[in-house]
Amino acid sequence: MAAVKKKGKAKVKAKKAPAKKKSPVKKKVLKKAPAAKKKAAAPKKAAAPKKAAPRAAARAKPVVAPPRGPLPGEVRVGIVTHYYGHLSVAAVRLDVALKVGDTIRVLGHTSDFRQKVDSIQIEHEQVPEAIGGDEIGIKVAQHAREHDVVYRIPG
Repeated sequence: MAAVKKKGKAKVKAKKAPAKKKSPVKKKVLKKAPAAKKKAAAPKKAAAPKKAAPRAAARAKPVVAPPRGPLPGEVRVGIVTHYYGHLSVAAVRLDVALKVGDTIRVLGHTSDFRQKVDSIQIEHEQVPEAIGGDEIGIKVAQHAREHDVVYRIPG
């Protein structure tokens, strides 16, 4: 018989993994935060009886804020129509006469201050006094805002 050639086991080569291709940039998907679970409401407790206020607090007088309107004796002089911040000058439309040396109070939503009138100007001219209907400029100590009311303080 003819000699049969025995085939030996063929050696199996380990397959290499294919080279990884760079994947296209994937958009990140933002996940919504899970809704917070509501806690079960605790049963309501009976209200505790209120304690009496200490006697010292009962005797203390309440703090009273000063009135926001004109004080007794103050006369409305006019209204601030404009404020020039770089000059600290308020433009005031007068209802009644005002003169240098008068003490005024400027009262508004956020402003409330008093000062003596040092100078009055009409059309960039110094004047000692102005009458009702004039539009004047007054140097002010603090920031005055449009629509603030100007009062003359007696004294």
